[in-house]
Amino acid sequence: MKRSTLALLAAIVFISGAVALGFMLMPTSNTNPQIVTGKALIGGPFTLTNHKGKRVTEKDFMGKFSLIYFGYTYCPDVCPAELQVMAAAIDKLGTKKNLVTPVFITIDPERDTVEQMNSYVSNFHEQLIGLTGTPQEIKAAAKAYKIYYKKAGDDPSSTDYAMDHSSIVYLMSPEGKYLTHFSYGTGVDKMAEGITKFL
Repeated sequence: MKRSTLALLAAIVFISGAVALGFMLMPTSNTNPQIVTGKALIGGPFTLTNHKGKRVTEKDFMGKFSLIYFGYTYCPDVCPAELQVMAAAIDKLGTKKNLVTPVFITIDPERDTVEQMNSYVSNFHEQLIGLTGTPQEIKAAAKAYKIYYKKAGDDPSSTDYAMDHSSIVYLMSPEGKYLTHFSYGTGVDKMAEGITKFL
């Protein structure tokens, strides 16, 4: 092979390597950079209707801690069990129980009307607030709190159905910020202790 051809090949290899290295060292641009804050992105704006028929937003719950649970009134076991734990945990706070507002948000707005929610929440705690809304409003609230829910069963026209859903109790700050959560099965004492740490 001629010396000129070798020189040309060497030059091509060198230039290719330099270009590749340049691309590797070039800073990448991201039009949607993710900012890591170290806090869960849970919670946010919502507009719903409480069990008394009043329209409310997340701002109506500012100033107090909120204990928030998503479920539905026709739930046979999980939801009532969680609401009972929430109610008992709040009562264990003693004189500080008025610092926390328990909130029950339905994921079944088709059946959980204002009247249904009003009748249901009264069975658990005098401070418990029930929230319902349109399917779109419920979807937006559930999305803000990272809640999964779906109607179970194959017949969409049936009124006798169950709902698959996440079962998590969120503790939110008086500013509406996520503080901690309690998974399904958390006992009354543990939940009360977890709430007390932030009061």
